[in-house]
Amino acid sequence: MSETNDSAQGPESNVGIGAQREQLRNFVSSVLDSYERMPMENRKYAIVVLFPTLFLFVLSVVGAIALPLPVLVRIPIFLLGLLMLLAGLLYPRLLVEQQRRGLENQLHLVITHLTVLSTTNIDRVAVFRQLGREEEYGELAVEIRRITELVDTWNQSLDDALRRRARLVPSKELGDFLDRLAYSLNAGQSLDDFLLGEQETMIDKYVTVYEGALGNLEVMKDLYLSMILSMTFAIINAIVLPILTGTDATMTIAAVIVLFIFVQLGFYFVIRTMSPYDPLWYQQDDYRTKKDRQIDIALYGAVALSMTFIGVLGLGTMGWTPIGQSVQQVMLDTPIPLLIAIPVTPLAVPGLVARHHENGVKERDEEYPGFIRALGASESAKQATTRAVLETLREKDFGALSREIDRLYVRLNMRVAPDRSWYFFSAETSSYLIQKFSEMYLVGRQMGGTPKQLGELISSNMNEVIKLRRQRQQATVTLIGVLYGITASSAFAFFIGLEVVEILATFSTNLNLEQLEFGKLIYAGVYDIPLIEYLLTLIILFNGVLSSLMIRMVDGGHKTNAYLHFVVLVWIGCGSAVLTSSLAGGLISV
Repeated sequence: MSETNDSAQGPESNVGIGAQREQLRNFVSSVLDSYERMPMENRKYAIVVLFPTLFLFVLSVVGAIALPLPVLVRIPIFLLGLLMLLAGLLYPRLLVEQQRRGLENQLHLVITHLTVLSTTNIDRVAVFRQLGREEEYGELAVEIRRITELVDTWNQSLDDALRRRARLVPSKELGDFLDRLAYSLNAGQSLDDFLLGEQETMIDKYVTVYEGALGNLEVMKDLYLSMILSMTFAIINAIVLPILTGTDATMTIAAVIVLFIFVQLGFYFVIRTMSPYDPLWYQQDDYRTKKDRQIDIALYGAVALSMTFIGVLGLGTMGWTPIGQSVQQVMLDTPIPLLIAIPVTPLAVPGLVARHHENGVKERDEEYPGFIRALGASESAKQATTRAVLETLREKDFGALSREIDRLYVRLNMRVAPDRSWYFFSAETSSYLIQKFSEMYLVGRQMGGTPKQLGELISSNMNEVIKLRRQRQQATVTLIGVLYGITASSAFAFFIGLEVVEILATFSTNLNLEQLEFGKLIYAGVYDIPLIEYLLTLIILFNGVLSSLMIRMVDGGHKTNAYLHFVVLVWIGCGSAVLTSSLAGGLISV
């Protein structure tokens, strides 16, 4: 019977091993291929990056073996060197991945913009020239300029240029699109016919890429949870073991904390790379709206108040001036975590202001597809200008967007240039999508496009993006819950371990165990409790910084949203630390 089971399981295990080997070969092949795509020469990269990281790795191995340090300090030294070596080896792969993400993140906007321009009365090569001037598209704008350069400088046909670049781009999605476009143009199909027929396929692929990125974030969230729990366990060991081994507790804890910081930094950069690029806010430097000014005022005021608190605590630490001496007395009675949490609290105010305005931006995004579709249909039906259509259309209720529509009509009615009128309209909505799609609609109208077709095209594309944003919001809420929970549980574990050690040290001192045989098992003198408590509180502070940045990357909202999450995370960690210390001390003392 067992032989039958072994024979049945054998092929399955072989298939699994074969699949793993194939994945490993593909990964190694992609890494080697990324070295060929780097802007830096391989020889120069080896001299500047690979050899120094290899030297540091060898140095870390020698240090981990030869230095007279505790094992818990040697392991982080070795892992730090290994991490630097892997970073040097895999950086080209990460660079190519970042370029691929840059090409795919805004591909749907570029194809939509390309479709809008193709429906106008300009030459098809001029369509690509116009699109290549849009610097906001980043890597995609660079790629489009390479296509036009092949046409203008090297006298290649457009389909040949598209086919050549399709083989060289690191993005499979963009390569497939360019290859299909080249084939259709070579077969005699017009550019607008191909792009209009490509819209549904493009949206489906964008949805697949977007949902795939969200799925990868879910995997990274689970991996991050397991790694942080492992590092928390390592820090607890670094806190507790020195009382049994007699090693330097401060050095051991500091070494594990450095490794903890590098692990969090690594996850932050990975999540930053994996997060889909879909900003919510449209921000410009030459025109500050009322919402922008309110956020700036709240931010400057919060920073000034936080710096004031830090200055007062500094006076208290030094004991300077009568105010400093009074503060010093208060600080002696206040737990260290609260002394760090209180000065950062004002930073929550700009986050709350930005969150309030961000809800308005989301509401305006919801209303915009209906507005632009109605505007395009009305212009086509009445054969009238945008100003004439808005005169009656602004009477319709478009919810949070009604005020901006009315101001757009007023500017057009006052003979303000359409470019400037739409520019102010986009700026006042503070929406990135509204800005991009309004620009597409305006350019399409000015170049002779059909308003109804433009409105329907833009409306359908924006509705799909809004659906994906709802999924992203759900993923963000889940991530927030995980990060808040990890912060509370980690702080509890850190300080419960510290409290146990502190009680054991006090117990050893009170009973004078050093004169007994039991004293050989407890080394209370290796601990500097206030310094260790300060280091553990710094972990909470650093965790709050990186976790809030992760939330902001996944959320795609305003930058000041990170301040609100930072304050909440710091208070969760510090509050959990203070509560744990007081409860554990009370229970154990009883």
